[in-house]
Amino acid sequence: MSSAWESLTVDARDPARLARWWAEALGYQVVAEQPDGVEIRRSADRLPGITFVPVADDKETKNRLHIDLRPDDQEAEVERLVDMGARHVDIGQGDVEWTVLADPEGNEFCVLRQRGD
Repeated sequence: MSSAWESLTVDARDPARLARWWAEALGYQVVAEQPDGVEIRRSADRLPGITFVPVADDKETKNRLHIDLRPDDQEAEVERLVDMGARHVDIGQGDVEWTVLADPEGNEFCVLRQRGD
């Protein structure tokens, strides 16, 4: 028996806003929007998706799970994401080759260097 990865679920104070932010960041699209959650995917027929569900409380601690992005140009992608509303964060990573950012609700994610560098 095995399982297929269907979706990653993210708690959000404003699921629609955060889903749209991540859709723009990843080149995804909103495929479902209901009061109990908003799902984005690369395309409507392609899994996995990311589902944003409403919660009443703010994020308070470092994520236990996060997304790593690997763009063609790390510096340009970091600049684009910061222009979109991400911010640089220090989670104790020290001097590393990746950049740690947080989305508009404070969820950390990493922007890695290009492969082969």
